[in-house]
Amino acid sequence: MTRRTGRRPGNPDTREAILDAARAAFAERGFDAASIRGIAATAGVDPALVHHYFGSKDQLFLAAMQFPVDPGEVLPTVLAGDRNAIGERLVRAFLGIWDSPAGSAGVALMRSAVSNEWTARLLREFITTQVLRRVLDQLDVDPAELPLRGSLVATQLIGLAMMRHVVRLEPVTSADRETLVAMIGPTIQRYLTGQLPT
Repeated sequence: MTRRTGRRPGNPDTREAILDAARAAFAERGFDAASIRGIAATAGVDPALVHHYFGSKDQLFLAAMQFPVDPGEVLPTVLAGDRNAIGERLVRAFLGIWDSPAGSAGVALMRSAVSNEWTARLLREFITTQVLRRVLDQLDVDPAELPLRGSLVATQLIGLAMMRHVVRLEPVTSADRETLVAMIGPTIQRYLTGQLPT
């Protein structure tokens, strides 16, 4: 009899219990207020087990959302380089994800969010904490303006994804990616760093 090496596979029921507790906590309390300790208590496990399965709270949130791309891996490229071209880089990265096979998970999530308030809350937390906050924290703008700027960026990006992949409005659906980057990037840039009306 040969002994198996490597980490012993975890109990799928325990993993699912943690994910269920995490989804409920993130939807009810939001990303910032939800804690690993509280999620573990709801799932009936030790907090160390949550870290064992998922690592950080960010990684747990991504697993709970079932989103196939980690914004933490994509956004450093968006934020590197000329500050005045962040809008274009953000649209390019966004379309790169949504136009890829990974985008189908985003489409499913968006369709669910339209009709389900619980999913809408999770999507809102994902956009706010995993994408917008990471971008806006790198910009030298008035902190009081951050919520409005972030919301304006979200209207453009989510609207773009909705029209291109859910409603499939032409010519947006079949438009070349770089054409959309050139047209929408400057608007995103204005929302990020431009002068807002008083």
